[in-house]
Amino acid sequence: MVSWFQKNLQNVMLAVTALLLATSVNVNAEVAAPVVPKGKGEQCVEPTAEMRKNHMDMLKHQRDETVHNGVRTKKHALKECIACHVQPDDKGQVARFGEDEHFCSSCHNYAGVNVDCFQCHADRPQELIGKGHKIKPHHTADFKDKTINKDALQALTKVSK
Repeated sequence: MVSWFQKNLQNVMLAVTALLLATSVNVNAEVAAPVVPKGKGEQCVEPTAEMRKNHMDMLKHQRDETVHNGVRTKKHALKECIACHVQPDDKGQVARFGEDEHFCSSCHNYAGVNVDCFQCHADRPQELIGKGHKIKPHHTADFKDKTINKDALQALTKVSK
């Protein structure tokens, strides 16, 4: 004996498909890409595609070279990235990390990526801090020039063998 469901399976499947199509979201809808502020230089230290894909590895390598080996270069230094890419807007406002207008935040907010660089590092160029530019208020503490003595630095960077 054949049940009603088995006799009408094709009609049930068509009805379910029609219902799903009628209520589905257009998966091909365009999503606005983040607006990434342009740097002040002519070109970046690496090609744009390379920086978008590997900037985090370059920054980590630079960090390790500086902290562990004492090697300081400008090419992939966070300070240099900020100096070039975080600039005042037309109104003299400087975006702070966390705001979509900030160079780093423009993509990181879009992608839902958390970074902790600015818990210690300045989120805007040093020359713009307190130099007449209107700094937008921010939800984290203001980063002042802080010094650390040699003994404290060695204790923080000591690598156990």
